[in-house]
Amino acid sequence: MVKKRRMQRQSTSGPFDRAETVVVVCRGGDCGSRRKHPTLDHADQLRRIREGVGDDVTVTVSKCLDACERSNVVVVIPSARARIIDPSPVWIGELNDADSTDDVIEWVADGGPAVVAPPPIVDILRFSPTRMNRHELEDGAVTLPR
Repeated sequence: MVKKRRMQRQSTSGPFDRAETVVVVCRGGDCGSRRKHPTLDHADQLRRIREGVGDDVTVTVSKCLDACERSNVVVVIPSARARIIDPSPVWIGELNDADSTDDVIEWVADGGPAVVAPPPIVDILRFSPTRMNRHELEDGAVTLPR
């Protein structure tokens, strides 16, 4: 007799089901590429984001958000409370220097989308995602820690 193993189901909740703000840092394709962005320390940027946004923010890495022409891409998904005001994630492209990264970190730490006004750099670097970009964010490119 062969015993069947029961597969444990993993949570299927996505980034939009979380109560806290979620920051998705793309590190696939051209994002995180030393070849494309040789002067940026990608590991340090991710470390600084993780350490700087605060304990009530989840930071996760995406394999690819399919917006390589705008690398490095970061998406800030508002908290559940903020989504009542405005549910739209903020897509930020070309986040390729320390000063811009610091401005984004400070904005997220202060509350982020729909809570506090974004700094000017977010208005400059913000872009509207394509259907493909949104699909990547919603369907599997982002794995959130439990």
